[in-house]
Amino acid sequence: MLDQYEVIAFVATKQPNRAKTFYQEILGLRLLADAPFALVFGVGKTTLRISKVRDFTPAPYTVLGWKVTDIRSTMADLTKRGIAFERYEGMPQDEFCIWTTPDGHSVSWFKDPDGNTLSLTQFQSN
Repeated sequence: MLDQYEVIAFVATKQPNRAKTFYQEILGLRLLADAPFALVFGVGKTTLRISKVRDFTPAPYTVLGWKVTDIRSTMADLTKRGIAFERYEGMPQDEFCIWTTPDGHSVSWFKDPDGNTLSLTQFQSN
């Protein structure tokens, strides 16, 4: 039933000014609105609403991710913009902090100013 509609993604922030700078200037997302309750960005055909909240604890897992065609190149660009990629103990990540899934996909993680875990994934062709 809902598969015919576009998804709206949600992330929370206690620091809307920092989040606005991060998502707009560092990640390069298109700001559609800075409304009283949310920052609204266009991400391809998806709308991303960054809800402005008073209390918030980041989830201990990935909340938002991007499918990329060249993970190393994307990571290099983001690193130049000040992004630090996460290394997780017990996960076999390479020297670039990239984990290869059992299916051969490449995944890396980074955090936004509120500590939300974001990811990049490069899927292998089957």
